[in-house]
Amino acid sequence: MNSNQKFVGYVGTYTKSESKGIYQFTLDTEIDRITDVKPVAELGNPTYLAISEDNKNLYAVVKDGNLGGIATYSINENSGELQKLNEQLIEGASPCHISVDSHKQNIVTANYHKGTIELYKINQENGFASVVKSIMQHEGTGPNKERQEKPHAHYSGYTLNEKYVVAIDLGIDKLVTYKIEGDSLVEVSSLSVKPGSGPRHITFHPNGKFAYIMTELSSEVIALQFNEEEGSFNELQYISTIPSDFTENNQGSAIHISSDGQFVYAGNRGHNSIAVFSVNQDTGKLELVEIASSEGNWPRDFVLDPSGNYLVGSNEMSGNLVLYSRNTTTGKLTVIQSDVQVPEAVCVKFLNA
Repeated sequence: MNSNQKFVGYVGTYTKSESKGIYQFTLDTEIDRITDVKPVAELGNPTYLAISEDNKNLYAVVKDGNLGGIATYSINENSGELQKLNEQLIEGASPCHISVDSHKQNIVTANYHKGTIELYKINQENGFASVVKSIMQHEGTGPNKERQEKPHAHYSGYTLNEKYVVAIDLGIDKLVTYKIEGDSLVEVSSLSVKPGSGPRHITFHPNGKFAYIMTELSSEVIALQFNEEEGSFNELQYISTIPSDFTENNQGSAIHISSDGQFVYAGNRGHNSIAVFSVNQDTGKLELVEIASSEGNWPRDFVLDPSGNYLVGSNEMSGNLVLYSRNTTTGKLTVIQSDVQVPEAVCVKFLNA
């Protein structure tokens, strides 16, 4: 599906008003346009997606009435269309984040409302996801009484070597590292970050030595040193993602790093922007390059395309995707297209090149 000129992507959405589920689009780099936007799967609140490394499967979080869980799809290698394989649902709120390992053995989810991290196994014969095998319940509170009254797990994903699962919990200002032993998640270490910062998502430097957390409540990036063998972290730096004179409501959203590790991008909901940072390759610390407009309201997520020359942002409240060209030398973003309509857009993912 991905050629040198065209890259296929998917958008996860909320389905509170207009959206029906998961949308597909094509980034045509010959004409610098996002084209062929269409719904490809109808399901409730598939707000976050994960695509297998071999491009054969897509995994989505899903809500169905009073049940929540995950849905597994096969991806048509010619059309990119989705065919549902199975769903696994349990009582209560749906997860907010989902990741799959490169060998398609394990799926991990984070549940914001429950404050839990869940492990599912993948059947190697048919690709179906198992029932939940392990649930880790976080405990505690934070100083922000409205947002940190209990644990709020917001991210679960794998370290680069996939030796560990890393969970980020906004409610208790904590990063927790787990390992998978058989059908169980086992905690191996944790790091408490600045009280009230509300950590949300993490991205890893390709050299395996550094990682970067986006905080939702304090609108900062936390630069971390990462011990790949032990799965432990140490703080290096806190740096703001919004101008010092901006005093209105802002909530940090997504964070991603360029494939060469030179630039970190962080989303701001409220200020409605994407902050661009250069990375010191020796120290791991960041320096602000620019803060670019999100060209819409409430930028929930974004993704760098497989070529690294473009960035696609999603604005949830204005329901639009934005295409930027990316200067790979300076990291700066230039808006090309901002009128691509996808209702209640949250998460954007490309098929792997």
